[in-house]
Amino acid sequence: MSRPFQRLVVLLLLAAVLTSAGCTRVKGWFKDSDANEGVPVSELYEKGHTEMEHGNWATAITVYKRLVAQYPYGEHTEQALVETAYAQYKSGRNEEAISTIDRFIRTYPTHRNIAYLYYLRGLVNSDRDTIFLQQVWSLDASRRDLSTPLQAYNDFRIVAERYPNSRYAGDARERMLQLRDMFARHDLDVGLYYLRRGAWVAAANRAQHVLETYPGSSLQDDAVALMGEAYERLGNETLAADARRVLEKNNSAHPWLRGDWPDYPSRLRRLNPFAGEKSALDSE
Repeated sequence: MSRPFQRLVVLLLLAAVLTSAGCTRVKGWFKDSDANEGVPVSELYEKGHTEMEHGNWATAITVYKRLVAQYPYGEHTEQALVETAYAQYKSGRNEEAISTIDRFIRTYPTHRNIAYLYYLRGLVNSDRDTIFLQQVWSLDASRRDLSTPLQAYNDFRIVAERYPNSRYAGDARERMLQLRDMFARHDLDVGLYYLRRGAWVAAANRAQHVLETYPGSSLQDDAVALMGEAYERLGNETLAADARRVLEKNNSAHPWLRGDWPDYPSRLRRLNPFAGEKSALDSE
């Protein structure tokens, strides 16, 4: 047997071995990826639920997706969708969670767990805005977007108003109050932003907006102080005195009443109720 022919035989044998190994590997991949294919719906649900109990969110999502694909209707499918949304939320896949929740609400608008789905959507929308909550005070006041927390507020309001007797209504109301204070805080900071730039009328109007839109919020005394400061700078002593009287009645210890700020920038920082946070007032 010639040497070139021997080399050809060796190469052919090597190719055959590699091809066989490759086929085995490919078959094994498909076998692993389709491990849930054809499994009865009850077994699939139990498998996914067990993964949920152990906090294996990604695996649970995979199992539930297979369940929904194979069995698009039925009680197990409905519950799998609910748990899929929760697993997506817990794993930080918020956009996917919103999509799953919206699909469920459209498909099963009268489902016994519909209050929970609205509540969960509120949680997801709140979580989607985590970056906003962490960075908001470093942003210019005119560029802050409250659309996501507003959506969360609306989700919680649906739970509180449509399903007042559900187990989620109480917590939904508490979260609405927290979000409401955040909105007031945002508007107040915008008013301070105007005040810093000498837009006295705009600052007074923003303070009035806070008082009218969020009555009883934890920021109402600061809004009165902002209004009083703006009126003082406008030279309207009558309205400034009215603001002072209101604040003395409601919060006599408020720093604005002391008037002991040495200069303009630090005076605003003392007025700013978020002095411990980095705000638009400190960014320039």
